[in-house]
Order: sequence, then structure tokens, then C-alpha cells
Amino acid sequence: MSLVPANQPQLIRSSQKDEHYQHCLRNNANETFQTLAGSKRWLHWRKEIELLSDLAYCGLTTFSGYQTLGEEYVNIIQVDPTLCRVPSRSRRGALVLLHSLFPYLLDKLLVCLENELEAGEGEAGEQKWPVPGAPKPGGEAGSGGGGAFYHLGKRTAGISYLRVCGMTGDDEAIQSSYRLLGVVSLLQLALTLALQLNIHRQRQRARQEWRQQRNLPSRSQSVEETNSPRASRCILCLEERRHSTSTPCGHLFCWECITEWCNTKTECPLFHSKLAQLGCHVFTRRQQPISAVKATEQ
Repeated sequence: MSLVPANQPQLIRSSQKDEHYQHCLRNNANETFQTLAGSKRWLHWRKEIELLSDLAYCGLTTFSGYQTLGEEYVNIIQVDPTLCRVPSRSRRGALVLLHSLFPYLLDKLLVCLENELEAGEGEAGEQKWPVPGAPKPGGEAGSGGGGAFYHLGKRTAGISYLRVCGMTGDDEAIQSSYRLLGVVSLLQLALTLALQLNIHRQRQRARQEWRQQRNLPSRSQSVEETNSPRASRCILCLEERRHSTSTPCGHLFCWECITEWCNTKTECPLFHSKLAQLGCHVFTRRQQPISAVKATEQ
């Protein structure tokens, strides 16, 4: 019986099968925990339940020295860098941790970093501006280049695959087509990074504009405001208006309040008139509009 390196379609099909079975295991674990502990606790521990499900699947298959269901489906086996031996237990354990635990810890770290950045922005009094949604990075590494690996954890652990079958005549064509797919994946990654950098520049520019708005004088803008303390209050926050902003229908609000309102609703808080395609003007002491905020349809 001859053993030859597994080709790209087998690696991808095996990973898809494993992901399918892992998804079923996660769903069953989530449903069981939600039934026993309730929805509130399930929402709090959902990530940990999925982590335990993945560790259980990989521990019962890869770490125990057995084929996964996906590997068995396409008839491939794991080998170490020598291509002559089954990976050692330590190497298989490293693969399980890199495949399951490392993404969980990385996600936790990124969430903590994001919360710290948002807290710092809140202390500095900066306004969060909505920006176009950015594509999320994928969890699997593409099979570009030689196509010997499909997951970064397998590449790091040095685990590759052999298939239990003879060489087929289509292997060269398959490698060429998947080499092209690898190049396309790299272009997609480069485009994603470019979009992320563009979004970062948009956020920086929006923050600078917001700092300029924060430096505007916060006095009453009309005779009515100076004569009546109640008239100078914002109807949304019930406090004295800061950087008064007028809607097209003539109502005045705080800049922060009306922009936050427009992020969720495109209508005036009082008259419920549509604000789409119209502007909310911010006024200086001389009653001159200095900027406009567009309220887009949600």
C-alpha cells in the first residue's frame, strides 16, 4: 500500500467535515447548558462552552492518536515532518492547543484591548463615529503555495498528511489550480489589510473633527435660551445644551445627543419628522451654522 502526500481538495474537504461535526457538537453543548443553567448564564459562558467542545473533539481524536471524522472521510493520516512516523503525543497536544485554545485566548486579548481603548476614548470625551463595517479575518489559513497545510496550527506543529491511495493523473492540474487559489487568497488578505488601514484613517479623521467641535464655546445661542433656563435644556439628556444643534424642523439638542439619536433613528425626537437627506446644524455664538451631520436611513 503506497502513501503519497495528500492533495489540496482532500485537506479542504477533511477540514470542512471536521468543522461540520464540531459545529454540531457545539450546538448540542450550548442547548444542553442553556436548558440546565438558563439563557443568562449561557450567554456569559458561551465562548467557554464552545472551547470545551472543541477540546473534547480534538482530544478524543487527534490527541488520542486516532483520525478525525474528516480525515477518515477522505482517508488521510497525520505524519510528522519526517513523513515516516505518526506525530508524537507532545506534537499532537501542541496541535490541539494551537487549533482550539490559542484562538480563544487571542479573542479574549483583543476584546480586552478593545474595551481599554473604548474606555480611554470615553474618558477623553471623544465621540464614537460610525464607520463602514470591516470584514473579519478568517480563522483558517489558505492552502496557497505548496498547499501542504490548511491550518496555521498544523504548520506550526509540523504536522502534514499522507493519503492512502495511489497517484492520480490529475494531481498536477489540481496543484496548479490551488496555487492560483492561494494567490487569490493572498490578494484578498492584502485588500482586507488595506480596508482596515483606510477605516483606521477615517476614525482618526473623525476624532480630530470631533475634538474641534468639542473646543467650540458652549453658550446659549438665542435670546430665548438666555431668558429661560428651562428652554436651554436638551430634551434628550435633560441637561443644559452643549454645542446646540438644530434639526431641520427647528428643535435644538446637544451635539452628542442628536448624533447618537441619529445613529439609531432617522427622525426628530419631538415631531418624528424624517431627517434623511437633511442636515443638523451646529451653531456658534453668532448663530452661524458651522457643520452638518447627515442622518442616513438605517
